[in-house]
Amino acid sequence: MAAGRLRVKLKSYDHRVIDEAAAKILDVAIATGAKIIGPIPLPTKRTLISVVPSTSRGIKNAQEHFEVLVHKRLIDIIDPSNRTIDSLSNLDLPAGVSIEIKM
Repeated sequence: MAAGRLRVKLKSYDHRVIDEAAAKILDVAIATGAKIIGPIPLPTKRTLISVVPSTSRGIKNAQEHFEVLVHKRLIDIIDPSNRTIDSLSNLDLPAGVSIEIKM
């Protein structure tokens, strides 16, 4: 029995994909008998990028603006068993989801 807790951080550009990944992690944790807290939505990081569309004209006033949103979720797994950790390491998550696990 591993003491302590696992803190799982998920990051993605698409909120639907990150919610699907969080649901899979919750299903695995519940199936192995671990207690969970979450998923807790963390603040979305918003990055604005402005690009000059045509470099040949040199018009500085005409710019295109793009927005990049990074959605984050936090899941705490309290008192995970070895079976829980093994199941999480073998879990297939959707493409486009970054996962970070801390003990």
